[in-house]
Amino acid sequence: MKASERKIRYGMVGGGRGAFIGAVHRIAAGIDGELELVCGAFSSDPQRSKDSGADLFLPEDRCYGTFEEMMEKEAALPEGERMDFVAIVTPNHMHFPAAKAALEAGFHVLSDKPATFDLAQAKELRELIEKSGKLYGLTHNYTGYPLVKEARKMVADGKLGKIRKVVVEYPQGWLATRLEADDQKQAAWRTDPKRSGAAGCVGDIGTHAENLAEYITGLKISELAADITAFVEGRLLDDDANVLLRFEGGAKGVLHCSQISVGEENNLNIRVYGEKGGLEWHQPEPNTLLVKSLDGPTEVVRTGNGYVGEEAAAATRTPASHPEGYLEAFANIYKNFANHIRAVEDGVEPDAMTLDYPKIEDGVRGMAFIEAVVASSKDNAAWTKLDC
Repeated sequence: MKASERKIRYGMVGGGRGAFIGAVHRIAAGIDGELELVCGAFSSDPQRSKDSGADLFLPEDRCYGTFEEMMEKEAALPEGERMDFVAIVTPNHMHFPAAKAALEAGFHVLSDKPATFDLAQAKELRELIEKSGKLYGLTHNYTGYPLVKEARKMVADGKLGKIRKVVVEYPQGWLATRLEADDQKQAAWRTDPKRSGAAGCVGDIGTHAENLAEYITGLKISELAADITAFVEGRLLDDDANVLLRFEGGAKGVLHCSQISVGEENNLNIRVYGEKGGLEWHQPEPNTLLVKSLDGPTEVVRTGNGYVGEEAAAATRTPASHPEGYLEAFANIYKNFANHIRAVEDGVEPDAMTLDYPKIEDGVRGMAFIEAVVASSKDNAAWTKLDC
C-alpha cells in the first residue's frame, strides 16, 4: 500500500505520565486524522513507560522500556506494521541520543526543540541526517500559525520593502519564584544545566523568538550582543535575556525573552519594519495581523478570509472568527512532515507547502544562537558571531 493511501504511523519517545508537551504533540498529530500513534518509550523508567502506553490503549508489546529497545524491535517488524517516524518529546539532554538511535535504525525523526543539548551535537546530528537520507523536523510550532505564514509571504513579496528593524519578544512570568526548589517537574528540568543545557530561558523560549524572526523575515542573524541574568536567587540558569541582533543584509533587531516577567503568560510577539511598511503579530491573538504603511491606515488581516494567500489558507481549518491557535499550529507541522514522508515513500516530488516546516538547519541555528548568547553575556555583552 502506498504511503499516500494510509495513515502515517509514529512512535513517541518521552511524553509519559506527568509530562506536558507529549500530550500536546499527540493531540496535534491527531487533529487531521492522518497520523496514528502505534508505539512508544514514554519514560526513562521502564514500568512508567509501559503504564503510560497502557493509558493510551496501546498494545502491551508496543510499549517499550527504553527507546533503544523500541528502535530495535520496531525495525524488526514487517514494513506494513512498523512506525514510520519517531516523535521526540523528552527534556533537552535526551533529544540527540534518541534522534541518533532512530536515524541509525532507519526511521524519520520529528523532535521537540531545541534540537540537541549543545551546538556540537547539533552539527553531528546534521551529518547523521545527511548520511541516513531520512527526514528530520523540529517543532518550532509558532511557524505553523496561518498569519505567521501570511507575514512571511508579505515580506518575501516585498510588500514591506527592504527590512530595517525587527523587534521580537517572548515574556513569561511562571518562573518568577524558585519553583524548581519544590520539584515542580517542568521547572526542575528547565533550570537544570545537566538536562536543559547551557541556557534556561534562552533555550526554552528565546529560541522560539529567534526562529520566528528568521522565519518571517527570511533573514539570518549574523551576530548578537546579549545580557542574560538569573534573577531568582539560587537558580543555576538564566531566567531573563536582552539581546541586540544584526541580520545579514543590514537589518537590526532586538530580542527579549523572560520567565520572570510577572503576569505574563506566553506573550510571544513580533514587529517587523521595512522601507515601505511594517507588520505586527501577537501570539495571544494569533488570528490578527496588523500591516502598516507609510501613507495609509493600518490594515487588519484576519485568518480564514478569502484575501489571505494560499500558504495561510492551507494552514487554516476553521471559518473566520472561530478561534484557531496553538494546537492547530503544532498540527500544521505534523501534517507537512507526514505529507513529506508520503512523498518520499511514494517517490513523488513534494511541493513547497509540504516542505514548509522547521528542519535541521533551524535546529543548528537555534543551538548556535544559544551558545552565542551565553558567550556574549559572559564577555560583557560583546558582539558575537553565530557559529553555524
